[in-house]
Order: sequence, then C-alpha cells, then structure tokens
Amino acid sequence: MAALIQTEDLNFSYEGGEGYPDVKVLEGITLNISAGEFVAVLGHNGSGKSTLAKHFNAILLPSGGKVYIDGIDTALEERIYDIRQRVGMVFQNPDNQIVATVVEEDVAFALENLGVPPAEIRERVDEALKSVGMYDYRERAPYQLSGGQKQRVAIAGIIAMRPRCIVLDEPTAMLDPSGRREVLKTIRRLNRDFGITIVLITHYMDEAARADRVVVMDAGLVVLDGTPREVFMHIGQLKEIGLDVPQVTELSAMLKENGMNLPDGILFEDECVEAIARELDALK
Repeated sequence: MAALIQTEDLNFSYEGGEGYPDVKVLEGITLNISAGEFVAVLGHNGSGKSTLAKHFNAILLPSGGKVYIDGIDTALEERIYDIRQRVGMVFQNPDNQIVATVVEEDVAFALENLGVPPAEIRERVDEALKSVGMYDYRERAPYQLSGGQKQRVAIAGIIAMRPRCIVLDEPTAMLDPSGRREVLKTIRRLNRDFGITIVLITHYMDEAARADRVVVMDAGLVVLDGTPREVFMHIGQLKEIGLDVPQVTELSAMLKENGMNLPDGILFEDECVEAIARELDALK
C-alpha cells in the first residue's frame, strides 16, 4: 500500500533564543504511514510525539530531513494548501477549534472561507455531522454540548474538508470516560467505514490497543514500531521509558510468570477471560 505520510531522517529543534542553545526534539525519525492505516503514537510528556504530529500537517517544518504528504514535500510553501487538504488536525481542547455559535455554522466555517459553493457546503456539512453522529445537534450552540460532543463537532469540521488523513493530538485528554468512548468510537468508524487514515497521539494504552499499529517514542526517537500485540509484549522496556501497558496485558503477564499457561500478547478483557477459562478447564 502506498505511503501517505513519509518522514526521512526527520530532525527538529526549537530555537533557544538569544544566548540559549537550540532544543533538539526529534532526531532521525524515518516513518512510513500507509493510506487507510490506524496508527497510535505513544510517548511520555516531552518524548516528541506532538511535535512529530505537527510535521504531518506542515504546522512545523523540519530542521533537517524531509516530510512528504502524498508525495508533496512539506517544505514547499506553495503546496501548504494541498497538504492541509490531505491532512487535517484535531487538537486536545475542542474549545480552541470551535469558532461559531451554532454547530452547523462551525463545521461550515472553513469551507466558506475557501469559497466552496453554498449547495456543496450544505452537502458536506450534513455528511460530516452524520458521520460523527452529531447531525441531530446541528442547530445547537456548542456551549450546550458535552466535551465529547464538542470534540466530535471539531472532528466534523475537519471531515467536511474531505481529508485523506486525520491527525488527532490527544483528543480525549480533557474528556471524561463517556466522552472518551464517544470520540474513540467515532475515530474507529471513520477509519473502518470511510477509509480515512488515522494518526492518534495518545497516552492511553487502551486507545492504542485498538489501533492497527503502535509507534512508541522516547527522547525524540522511535523506539518501538509494530502491531499492538508486538509492542505491548515489551512490558519492561515500556516501563523503563515511563509508559504502562494495558492492565489486562500486565495481568496476563503476571499470571504467566506464576505458572499459568496463557498466550502472549493478550490485549483485551474478553480474550483474557477466555484464556484463563481454558487453562482452568485443562486443570480439572
């Protein structure tokens, strides 16, 4: 499958200012993300994951190396519009992305600024709101919505632009468990039903476990890259860099260490229950 996002030896440093050295944040990142993938990026605070995400939308440009979006070099200033049509960004706080006083007007905002014809705006707004389950709230004021609903409206605003990829930078960090479930369900459906490439920056292990692929960062480097089962088997390494694993994965590993014959790479409660039940049946 063709790579939609490519980084080649990507380096990035924030300028230190007068009398201060530059601060290196990314060092030699080489990644390929294919069209249609659902990739979760993990890392503790300061690992560089959000800085990496901002390169995918050309919010930041490399200090060294290259980033290509659908083959377009992000360093080409005249192609910024093309890049941002292909990759949309959703941030942590939905209130920072909602600009209008009515939900459907907010989703239409960017399209109006781009001069999209009114009939097409209506079609795109309705389609985007339906895709995130917020069509029935189209005439509501955003302040009347819950955190999870606001985040879904923010996602709808990006979907209306019809991007090939959505990059979400810790979109559930400010939400309660119900809001997190709403947003994650929406993200998974956009990937599964519409084929939108998803890059999810998160610090929640259970969110990453639902992705196709997990990329783990530490100190500006990619230290692990594989399927969730492959990555979360490295419990010791993940804990060394300040990350956890899904609770059920850690539980099953502890049971294995104490003599229970369980398979490697358990990620979800139901498969853990089934594995334990099989083991107990075998002991009868």
